[in-house]
Amino acid sequence: MSLGEHRPDRIGVDDALWDAVGDPTRRALLDLMLIGGPSSATRLSERMPVSRQAVAKHLSVLQRVGLVQARQEGRERQFSVDSEQLVRATAQLHEVGRRWDERLGRIKQIAEEIQRSRQS
Repeated sequence: MSLGEHRPDRIGVDDALWDAVGDPTRRALLDLMLIGGPSSATRLSERMPVSRQAVAKHLSVLQRVGLVQARQEGRERQFSVDSEQLVRATAQLHEVGRRWDERLGRIKQIAEEIQRSRQS
């Protein structure tokens, strides 16, 4: 299925983005950078229960989907959260939640109609 095709359950949702933030280690890295600002993989690994290499791999995934930006400072790369992409991710989550609320509302209506028809 191409990106432009209509899939009602996936409209406006970037699966790669959500795959990236689905990992608790990557979410923790995002939290650390949101709280502490730009940081190197080395500094982040000091605050995580995983190796520097694992942190670097997780940062690479976050960078690939655009949630994290990197800039070279001397010998190290400084990683920071891309606030525009984070806003986009938050908007997507809100939209998914809204759609599920609509679906659950329709299910409730159907259940209530069934119950009323049984009482008649």
